[in-house]
Amino acid sequence: MSDFGGMEELLQDFLTEASELLSDVDNKLVELEKRPDDKNLLNVIFRGFHTIKGGAGFLNVDPLVNLCHRTENLFDKLRNLELKLTPELMDAILAATGVVRDMFGSLSQGRMPAPADQSLLTQLDNALEGRLNSSSPAPAPAAAPAPAPAPVASAPAPAPAQSGNEPDWAALHQAITGSAPVSSPAPSSAPVVSAPVAVAPAPTTPPLPAASPVAAPAQPKPMAQAAPAKAPAAMQQLSTQENTIRIDTNRLDQVLNLSGEIGLTKNRLTTLRTDILGGKTDPGTLKALDEAIGQLDLLVSDLQNAVMKTRMQPIGRLFQKYPRLARDLARQLGKDVELVITGEETELDKTMIEDLNDPLVHLVRNAVDHGVETIEERIAAGKPGKSIVQLSATQVGDHILIEIVDDGKGMRPDMLRRKAVEKGIIDLETANSLDDKQALQLIFMPGFSTKDQISSVSGRGVGMDVVKTNIQKLNGRIDIQSTVGEGSRFTISLPLTLAILPVLVVQVCNQPFGVPLAMVREIIPIRSEQVQEVSGRATIVVRDEILSVRSLARLLGWQETQTPQFGVLMQSGENNFILAIDSFIGRDDVVIKPLQNIRPRGIAGATLSGDGSVVLVLDMENLLDDSQSDQSAIKSTQLLEMLTDKS
Repeated sequence: MSDFGGMEELLQDFLTEASELLSDVDNKLVELEKRPDDKNLLNVIFRGFHTIKGGAGFLNVDPLVNLCHRTENLFDKLRNLELKLTPELMDAILAATGVVRDMFGSLSQGRMPAPADQSLLTQLDNALEGRLNSSSPAPAPAAAPAPAPAPVASAPAPAPAQSGNEPDWAALHQAITGSAPVSSPAPSSAPVVSAPVAVAPAPTTPPLPAASPVAAPAQPKPMAQAAPAKAPAAMQQLSTQENTIRIDTNRLDQVLNLSGEIGLTKNRLTTLRTDILGGKTDPGTLKALDEAIGQLDLLVSDLQNAVMKTRMQPIGRLFQKYPRLARDLARQLGKDVELVITGEETELDKTMIEDLNDPLVHLVRNAVDHGVETIEERIAAGKPGKSIVQLSATQVGDHILIEIVDDGKGMRPDMLRRKAVEKGIIDLETANSLDDKQALQLIFMPGFSTKDQISSVSGRGVGMDVVKTNIQKLNGRIDIQSTVGEGSRFTISLPLTLAILPVLVVQVCNQPFGVPLAMVREIIPIRSEQVQEVSGRATIVVRDEILSVRSLARLLGWQETQTPQFGVLMQSGENNFILAIDSFIGRDDVVIKPLQNIRPRGIAGATLSGDGSVVLVLDMENLLDDSQSDQSAIKSTQLLEMLTDKS
């Protein structure tokens, strides 16, 4: 049974607003640490805790009320200059926000949260009385999150800590696994409504083991957080906030207006149809029909764009979780790191924002752990003691670019090659054949890690390969640039949405296929004089770049029925090649429909062309990963023979 019978809807509203408030409070706390005397920040944080406490009081969630009341009182004293903000006090406050988020996790499952651990409450009381100093034990700034469905493990510990006093990035991991509600985006100045919207199911992605927060000191006692075997159906909805979306009412008004205009155009077409069936086929009637169809085409296109915009959300909703993550990890590692965020207003499909969570968590943690140096190392290298990690998002055409840039020590390609050989990922001959740009891609290989020893933060080599896999599932790609001594730049390129996919429609064996346009560089004709033999395989030199030729028919396991006439220059990660095809039809924007009960290798789904024929959409990454090069690469002699026979 739910502990909130009859109040599920109110509880959902509270969790949506309170999660948003808490995420904002976390960001303001990171800023406050840099500007402890900023009264505006103190007032904003005070109001945040006060609002959360008020909502919790209305729902009679006493444990949450008690914790927020203590924290609210702390900020009341801070803003009235009765207390001074110290690192120890900040650790206690951040621990409290972690427990608040854990309580949200319990509420999202329809359970009354357990009271905060007495050690934390005692520390907050000591802080209120001015008795918390550097000699007082403070909660660990980073603690391992416990999965919500399982009881929290406990053991005697030398330092006071409790389940849930982890920082926000621990709660972020809980949000990833579904045990805490996902915070909603900051509301715009325009009215917004929270309305259920049907969205495409997000691709299932495995959790990132390397992104798990750092192990904390053992817990002094367990908190009663074991979830029932099966939560009531009504309350299960509370933990799946992905099924709802906050939409600007102006966007809904636009959809409504367009649908009304389409209705009027439909009526006009119905009248014209009646006239034509009645034999009225004069030029005036046909012209009116043409105009009505053109109007309908424009309206449907506008409606499609308007509906897509209802799925778009500011990426700042995701970015706002990371300042706390970077702060806590840097403090644990003894580094001084500032995360600078730009482009929060850039919009991206909601389902993609959710699936970006895991990769970005790992990349930000990687920048803090691997990328930047310690304060002492930076000063010795002539750098400022504080490291800067930049996280930005920009829209370029129909793609979003997300960049994670650090000013750390950079990556040495020779060291990456050596590590890959030591771990048995590649052999020495392969390592020696890699140029510096290709060597950087080694970090995406499963099992690769530059750490000699496994720590609670990293070293297992199970992170970056999953990052790349998850980005590719979103039809995106990730690139690396790194300069020794200056830092590294990770660039993620993603389509604006997964609902509509721009494709190049090509033809092989009289069957049309859609190739993701994001991978296409250009189309060239294939001529016999261009073909050169390298290691027995056909290659073509394009602007001083030697590219192998791969047959799409052979990638699919078919036999060519005619000579390939064209080549599509493709880019898959750092690999460029030419995809040999019979002909091409043109560019199109398609809505991919899954094939019922079957999933052929290399086929992402199907769509319909303008003439009603079925077009299969290719999953190029799957084709390239699963195929053997000997099967897909055209032998030089075979291609030359076909071209010669054709001529």
